[in-house]
Amino acid sequence: MAGLAALGLFAGALAACSTGGTGARDEGPARTDPVGSTAPAATVSPEPDSAAASPAPSASAVPSPASVDAVRLVKGDPKVSADIKRDLKPCVAKEYPVDVSYGNLTGGSANDIVVNVMTCGDAVGIGTYVYRDDDGAYKNVFQAEEPPVYAEIDRGDLVVTKQVYEKGDSVASPSGEEILTYRWSGGRFTEVERTHNDYSHAVDGASPAPEDG
Repeated sequence: MAGLAALGLFAGALAACSTGGTGARDEGPARTDPVGSTAPAATVSPEPDSAAASPAPSASAVPSPASVDAVRLVKGDPKVSADIKRDLKPCVAKEYPVDVSYGNLTGGSANDIVVNVMTCGDAVGIGTYVYRDDDGAYKNVFQAEEPPVYAEIDRGDLVVTKQVYEKGDSVASPSGEEILTYRWSGGRFTEVERTHNDYSHAVDGASPAPEDG
């Protein structure tokens, strides 16, 4: 009888541990519940939105000014006159008399290039050229080789300035200028405006000698 009583007490103790205990087996899942509840939120990533907001790759299509050798471009252009190619030499060391501008003139995916070739001594423009990107190669789409001439980019238009000299004018004192505005249309530049300005030589001449009396 004493043995049966002891066995009964032992069985009761086991039952009590399995129904009301809070041992390591019960606490383990309790500690992982908070981590598991936050997992779904962590899987929602804003990557699609951030990818859509990233800069368009077309910006990389615009060439860097350092990537274009304007002198080589002009000398390798079959449309450029032999005289200008011959005269295009460094003024000092490796400095060539060339001005280069970059801008969108023709509506292409890359910037167009405007090259002005000048003389070393008095910086007179002897040739101006516009090059357009054509499948990775630059194509001559405009040129003017009647000196003095100089071209610029103005709000998407090509503006060419030509100095007008009359008999007796010095290089530094032209009689006037013509300003021609060109716009890209139908695969070519078309003149859309022309302005003529006359200069006064009164301020350039010597003061008249005072009269006696």
